[in-house]
Amino acid sequence: MRRKGAVGVAGRLLPAAPALALFLLAALLTGCRGPADAPVGSARPTPSRPSGYGAQFLAVGECSSFGTTSFTEVPCVSERAAARVVARYDGTVADGPRCPPLTDFVLHISEQRPQDDEDGDGAIPRGYACMRNLEAPHPGDPGAGGGPRTIPGDCVYASGDGQVRETACDGSGRRAPQYRVTTAVTDRDSCPASTVLYVQLGGNEPVGCARRL
Repeated sequence: MRRKGAVGVAGRLLPAAPALALFLLAALLTGCRGPADAPVGSARPTPSRPSGYGAQFLAVGECSSFGTTSFTEVPCVSERAAARVVARYDGTVADGPRCPPLTDFVLHISEQRPQDDEDGDGAIPRGYACMRNLEAPHPGDPGAGGGPRTIPGDCVYASGDGQVRETACDGSGRRAPQYRVTTAVTDRDSCPASTVLYVQLGGNEPVGCARRL
C-alpha cells in the first residue's frame, strides 16, 4: 500500500511509552482508511477527472463505459463495460501512431491536472485510446462500413472532389458501395491489374488498391 505524502515511522516502539504506541498505531490505521466503497489506500475520486484502475487511465486491456464523448473507466466484468482498449497513445490522433486495423472507434482523452493532486499522480495527459467493442457490431471489421481506418476488405463510394468515403459492403449504409479495397501496397505500381481506384490509407502500406463493384 502507498499513501501520498506518507512519512516513515520508527522501526520499533519504545516500551516505556505504551500510550504513545497505541496512538501511533491508531493513527496509522486511520490514515489507511479510505471511503467505505473504495479499496484500501485509494483516494476519494474527484468529479473533475475520471478515476482509473491502473497507473494509466484507460491503459491497454482496460475497459470503458458506453459513449465516445462522455465515458468512464470501468472493470471489464462490469455490466457497464462496452469496449476494451486495444492501443493507447499520448498526444493527438493527427500527430500520433495510427490505431490497429480492427479498431471500432477512438476515445479522445483531454488533459486533466487536478489542483488537489499534490504529487501529480492523478494527472491525465492528453491522448487517445483505440477501442474495440466487447460485443458486435464491430464497425472496424473489413467491409462493416465504419472504424477510424480504411483497410483491405472495406468498401467506399465517391463523395466528390476526388474524395471517397467508407460505407458498408452489404449495402446497409446510407450510400451504396462503389469500390472495394482489395489490398494495401507501398506504391501504385504494386496494385493488381484490376485496380480502378487508389485509396490513401497511410501507414507503411499507404496505397489501397480498389476495384469497381
